[in-house]
Amino acid sequence: MTDLLFRNFALLDVHAGRLRSGYQALVKGDRIARLERGRIDAKGAQVIDCGGRTMMPGLIDCHLHICYRAKFTAYRVMLPSLVHANAADVLRGILLRGFTTARDAGGADLGHKQAVERGLFPGPRLFVSGRVLSQTGGHGDTRAQSDQRPWGSCIHLMNGGTRLADGVPEVLTAVRDEIRLGADHIKVMAGGGVTSPADPIDQVQYSTPELAAMVDEAQRSGKYVLAHVYTADAIKRCIEVGIRTIEHGNMMDAEGARMLAKAGGFLVPTLIAYQSLKEQADRIGLSPVQRQKLDQVHAIGASSLELAKRAGVKMAYGSDCFHAGEPYQSQEFLVRADVLSPAEIIRSATLVGSEVVGMPGEIGVIRAGAYADFLVIDGNPLDDLSLFMGEGAKFAAIMKEGRFYKNSLTPSDADHPLARGGDPVL
Repeated sequence: MTDLLFRNFALLDVHAGRLRSGYQALVKGDRIARLERGRIDAKGAQVIDCGGRTMMPGLIDCHLHICYRAKFTAYRVMLPSLVHANAADVLRGILLRGFTTARDAGGADLGHKQAVERGLFPGPRLFVSGRVLSQTGGHGDTRAQSDQRPWGSCIHLMNGGTRLADGVPEVLTAVRDEIRLGADHIKVMAGGGVTSPADPIDQVQYSTPELAAMVDEAQRSGKYVLAHVYTADAIKRCIEVGIRTIEHGNMMDAEGARMLAKAGGFLVPTLIAYQSLKEQADRIGLSPVQRQKLDQVHAIGASSLELAKRAGVKMAYGSDCFHAGEPYQSQEFLVRADVLSPAEIIRSATLVGSEVVGMPGEIGVIRAGAYADFLVIDGNPLDDLSLFMGEGAKFAAIMKEGRFYKNSLTPSDADHPLARGGDPVL
């Protein structure tokens, strides 16, 4: 593979939250070999002129779902083959929005990850949960209250993304089996949810011994647990047993924020998900009960950002894309701007995300030795977060692991096959 030398760009320093000029970057294979202020002499490298645009790290979405695209009722009739075909298209869209890494929070498994790694599906680097853990009647139990069949007899594709486990022995078996199947982390439903039919938002799910058993089992395999949870009491229980990342967390209180900061945990807000659901409620078939629960969490979501910021909690970027909500993915940047600065939001989608997935220094930053995951943008996102909107329209180039997935930059040799501009290669 020909080395690529990038020049004439403004470097977005995500640590400092500012642009820096005068740098050049040399890409060898899938890594950034050199990043230096001034000229890099790299004999034989293909020179790419960025035209004065901004270069920044590829984005990281720490909470999405690539398999849950259809409306709720459709999952009862969809074949797994169609679900996975849909997932391939979802992955492509995620990458073209500039997200070069994604953490799936339930549904995707090792096979999806391997498909991307082997080039069968173009998409972001994936970290997968496999099936999420839910108690009977919890957020992962998709049976209607009128459904008296036992879980195991239900033919329902959403069940492919959930496994019910009740009691410490069953929980241990479930965690061990998901790790055996290749999960990068364990997802647990630790409180009520919007889209589940039978549990109120304020229901505290799983007992403390069950949650503690999950954490211990995951940690002994070098994994961690992330928890779907909304209410203050449920959040604090999760922190006390060592759950590492709090997903959503809309109703977190000041004490919970301080506890999470002290524990070194992470909050992954997903505020755009509620706006997406409200705007699509009729199309995706939300019931009156689901709409009422949606109003509960939507009304209070921004307060969790304020509390977390005040307490010094590390916040990662999450969009919770599902049920055809992928086009909303980048709008999380705008929703958070009511509370956080552009630099803080960009750090959540780069530096903090890299910590969550266990790759600090390798992704979410442009430096020598890091993966060559970066975007070249028409403008300065520190001044204008709308540059992330429009399905990547403002991205002149998207590179992941040293390969262009979109490129309209000007090469010094217009005939060079690796650097030729044009449409996305996906």
